[in-house]
Amino acid sequence: MNHELKIVPTADGSNTIYNWHVFLNSGLQYFLDRSDNSVPVVSILEVGFGTGLNFLLSADFCIEKNISLDYTGIEAYPLTDEMIGQTGYNQYISPQIWQQFIELYPQALTGEVLLNTKFKLQIVHCQLNNFQSTQQYDIIYFDAFAVGKQPEMWEDTAIAHTIKFLKPGGVFVTYAITGNLKRALKALDCKVEKAPGAPGKREMLRAINR
Repeated sequence: MNHELKIVPTADGSNTIYNWHVFLNSGLQYFLDRSDNSVPVVSILEVGFGTGLNFLLSADFCIEKNISLDYTGIEAYPLTDEMIGQTGYNQYISPQIWQQFIELYPQALTGEVLLNTKFKLQIVHCQLNNFQSTQQYDIIYFDAFAVGKQPEMWEDTAIAHTIKFLKPGGVFVTYAITGNLKRALKALDCKVEKAPGAPGKREMLRAINR
């Protein structure tokens, strides 16, 4: 895989709409609905932190819902501070969250940071299979590159390693839906569901850890 990345913004915000549907609507909101919207804090593990879009959208959402957020991102190839600043995501989220994120992004790459009294963020710089934590999470956003670009991320061993960090009753959500992925999750005793896909995609996958 070519790791020379560049930011290519979309003028219509389509990437934001896509991520909102897959991860916020079908992941975070779904988890909260299952919990009767009564949880004071939600913990999220993201596989493939990338530009930070899913974190930013989740933080903005949690502000609206008055929920605390404990967020860990796994990223093997972190973007530079300059590239993060070029994303243009400031137009989609609250100025306060954007400013805090831009200022603390470098520190988050080396350890946990507090953006404010409600939001914790850490970005773990490692390959997925090298990630270790004593923590389990309410939700996992699995946002790795497609299987054609990162096949190792979709292997049964990688999925099994990921699910180790999901609480019982926790929600695993991803944009992809393949026979191999469904079989891997079912073998881990997860309840697998098809969910409506984002614009341009008929279906996506969600799983509940039993």
